[in-house]
This record gives sequence, structure tokens and C-alpha cells, in this order.
Amino acid sequence: MSPRQKELKVAGLFYLIFIIFSFLADHFSTFAQATTVQIIEKILSNDFLFSLGLVFNILSGVFFLLAAWALYKLLKNINSDYAFLFLILNLSGVVIQCLSVAFLFASKELQISTLSSNIYAPEQLHYLSVLFIHLYQNAFIIAQIFFGLWLLPLGYLIYKSKFLPKLLGILILVDCVAILLWFFQYFLFPDLLVFTNFCLLISLIAEVGLTLVLLFKRV
Repeated sequence: MSPRQKELKVAGLFYLIFIIFSFLADHFSTFAQATTVQIIEKILSNDFLFSLGLVFNILSGVFFLLAAWALYKLLKNINSDYAFLFLILNLSGVVIQCLSVAFLFASKELQISTLSSNIYAPEQLHYLSVLFIHLYQNAFIIAQIFFGLWLLPLGYLIYKSKFLPKLLGILILVDCVAILLWFFQYFLFPDLLVFTNFCLLISLIAEVGLTLVLLFKRV
């Protein structure tokens, strides 16, 4: 197996683990369109599984960054500046995502902590818990602008490479536009959930397509 083939496999493996951990995080704790009520219901139904989902959320960010690092090694010879740019943008998004999870840990503690109940009234605890959930939701969407922008140089480098399909590069660029539109839709037109579903579908197709190409592409 050639060195480039190994780099493809490593990047694909990291991306696959990222997708698996993201799925587990969505299943146990949160998902892209989770409402405040749904998050609170998951906390109260099983706080351990909710915490486990948050751990998976953080691990998904770690492996997403590792996947970006592997792609950087793979594509830096095409244009090192663009490769470094998408690595930095990915890192920025991962940092915001991981920090946002801290708000959900705080919200969970307010929901289940008996110590807090001796200090605050139930209405105050509920308000603080909801506030932390809203902080998480906003921070999560803010991270998407970095997760969208990192796809711009990544898609360009994939398109310019001679060992990856140009169609994949175009799909990544379309995903970039979809995530950025999702970012603006969330803050400016929050009721357009159909539009959000469309953007998430494009992202799913792009991420699965990228993973499959990295894992099974022959150089």
C-alpha cells in the first residue's frame, strides 16, 4: 500500500469514527433540531445516558479534528495555504462545539442536583436550565459557520487533486453553501424547518460520500 493510500485510509477511518460518535451523541443526548423540551425530557428520562451522549459529542469533535488533520496531510502538497486554512477553520468549529457541550452539562446539573434545590426555587432552576440549553443551541449553530467555511478550501483542493473525484469536490462545495444557509436560516428565519432538513440531508450525503471515497478509493 502506497503512502498516499495509507493517508486516504487514515482520513477515512477518522471520518467514519466521527460519524459514528455523532450518531451516538444524537441518539443519547441532542440532535440538530432538538427543542428545549426534548432536551429536558432526555435529561429527566436518564441522566447517565444523556451524559454519555455529551461525551460522544465531544469525542465526535476530537475525531472530526483528527480527520481534518489527516486531510491536511493528504492535500497540503496541492496548496499548503488552503490546506492550513481549512484545518484552522475546522479547529475553530470544534472548539466552539466542545465548549457548547459544557452548557448542557450545567443544564443537566440544574435539573437533577438536590443541592441546587436547597438554594433556588423550582422556577428559578427551570429558568437557569433552559437558559443554558439556549446558550448551547446558539453556540452549536455558531460553530456551523466554521464547519461550513472549512469545506470551501477543502472542496477546492479535492476538486484540484488528481487522485480524488472532481464530483466529490463539487459535492463538498455544495455542502459548504448548505451549512452556511442553515446558519443564517437559524438566526434569521427560525421557522423554516423544511429548509433545515434539506441542508442536513445535503450534509449527510456529502459526509458519507467523503468517507466512502477516502476508505475505498484506489490510487
